[in-house]
Amino acid sequence: MLRQPKRKDFHVLNQTPLWKYLVLIFIIGICALYATPNLYGEDHAVQISAGRNATVDDALLNQVTETLATQGIASKSIVLDNQQILVRLTNADSQLIARETLERALGDDYYVAMNLAPDTPAWLEALGGAPMKLGLDLRGGVHFLMEVDMNSAVNKSFEDMVGDFRSALREEGIRYRTVRQVEGGVEIFFRDQDTLDKAEFFLRNRNRDLVFTEKNDLKIMVSMSEQKLAETRDYAVKQNITIIRNRVNQLGVAEPSVQKQGVDRIAVQLPGIQDTARAKEILNATATLEFRSVDLDHDVRDAVAGRVPAGSELVLNQDGQPQLLKKKIILTGNHIIDANSSADEYGIPQVNISLDSKGGSKMSQFTKDSIGKPMATVFIEYKSTGERDANEKLIFEAKREVISVATIQARLGSSFRITGLDSPQEAHNLALLLRAGALIAPIQIVEERTVGPSLGKENIRLGTQAIIWGFIAVLIFMLIYYKGFGLVANLALTLNLVMIVGIMSMIPGAALSLPGMAGIVLTVGMAVDANVLIFERIREELREGRSPQQAIHHGYDSAFSTILDANITTFIVGLILFAVGTGPIKGFSITLMIGIATSMFTAIFVTRAVVNAWCGGKPLKKLSI
Repeated sequence: MLRQPKRKDFHVLNQTPLWKYLVLIFIIGICALYATPNLYGEDHAVQISAGRNATVDDALLNQVTETLATQGIASKSIVLDNQQILVRLTNADSQLIARETLERALGDDYYVAMNLAPDTPAWLEALGGAPMKLGLDLRGGVHFLMEVDMNSAVNKSFEDMVGDFRSALREEGIRYRTVRQVEGGVEIFFRDQDTLDKAEFFLRNRNRDLVFTEKNDLKIMVSMSEQKLAETRDYAVKQNITIIRNRVNQLGVAEPSVQKQGVDRIAVQLPGIQDTARAKEILNATATLEFRSVDLDHDVRDAVAGRVPAGSELVLNQDGQPQLLKKKIILTGNHIIDANSSADEYGIPQVNISLDSKGGSKMSQFTKDSIGKPMATVFIEYKSTGERDANEKLIFEAKREVISVATIQARLGSSFRITGLDSPQEAHNLALLLRAGALIAPIQIVEERTVGPSLGKENIRLGTQAIIWGFIAVLIFMLIYYKGFGLVANLALTLNLVMIVGIMSMIPGAALSLPGMAGIVLTVGMAVDANVLIFERIREELREGRSPQQAIHHGYDSAFSTILDANITTFIVGLILFAVGTGPIKGFSITLMIGIATSMFTAIFVTRAVVNAWCGGKPLKKLSI
């Protein structure tokens, strides 16, 4: 026999404390606040940043303003902020013309790149608000096509061979006259035939992928086999791809694409990039370091006059003053595993460097006998000359600059620091390049363009319309079928979408793509499914003779465990997809997991709070369900 409901049931059931309402309002308010920047849109913009030997200041700002005014290019605003100039334009055509004009006016000392700048109000930006990042298939982004200098990659391998051969022959006790790099290989000279034969046998067994050819005058010519040559070139591209990915990660770009294209080119796509000038600066830089001894045995003035001693060379410092350095390299940037910028006890910028075990051993071996002597840090940057060789490949030239000359105070190991830098920004840029890795071969951006949605604007328009009409159809169905409770479910569903957008906007690495939109559509259906389970359970309780207040109470409590089990299993699947997937799969899993969390929150807690505010604590004869 069913228990008849007592009059006091409505006084104790379905009451939500005030603090719970405040918590719900706070959570929804935060998500709505950070979803708001998506309503303001974006401006076509051109961003200007300085190279290593240039500065961005008010004088440059005036020059940019005058240049655009002279050419009759209208701009919405020109702002100098954080050592960068951002020019907001009225449309895409003005953006393209402005970039070409400013590149000609400013020259190679500055990086000029196109950008899409959010039109977010200052008060929202001050709170950390920013629009949700979109993938290339929805918004587009920036496309760079980069060419690898294969000649430098091969020459770098030959340079490494010279050092390896010298070390190996010394360790084996085989005397040689000289080891030098020549066009197409390495030459090793000996004093007699017996030593040459012994060295050839020893080196051939150690390097079976190299070709050894005995020449006249007690000389061995070492070159690469065709297989080794192909492997070297392929390794240069693959290693550069890895390093470029590291550099892109330093920029914080969401879901970038870095892929090999052809034999010697790398395609880089940066969706939703907010700082293309910075991206161009970092990606285009081919930087490394060399540590060398300063030649104290000869006068630098004699070298400037043309009498450069053998084994030494002149390298200019940042002020244009010549420094006489030994050609022998103590250590290269290839051994650097970490670098970060900081300030010393006097506030002077510095870069702290960590070496691998081999590099630490080399540095320790050199410095133990050089305490009290100066050591120079040489910064090397490869830049394209704009010319091409007979094979239509870009010709690069190395620009060397002494950035620091420091006296060795003690024996160094795997950790030390570079001082003598001009500014904290220079220290930060140098640390970023070294931390991201020294490129195996120079690269040059040969093409830069903004790309539109990969599936076309028309497909995206139709897809968005399908989502909107589907959402409206669900709202109408819930309203007709569940009446007043359907209206509550529709409110929760709308808040669910707002929360998804807000959370996606708050997560730095999240980007919305077409698969991500599919994940949102799926969560909309799952959120409705949760409300359907609750509402049907309430109907069932009413049919069994419970009072409206009891039906609401038992309906929510009974359906909770079923909804929780179903959503947890789906969330685990989304977590696995995120862990093992890439690209579109990861984009789908992110929105799926966020949608599951927000739909659980809105379908259970928000709707119950609304229903309690509407129906709780008062006698009811029937429910609008």
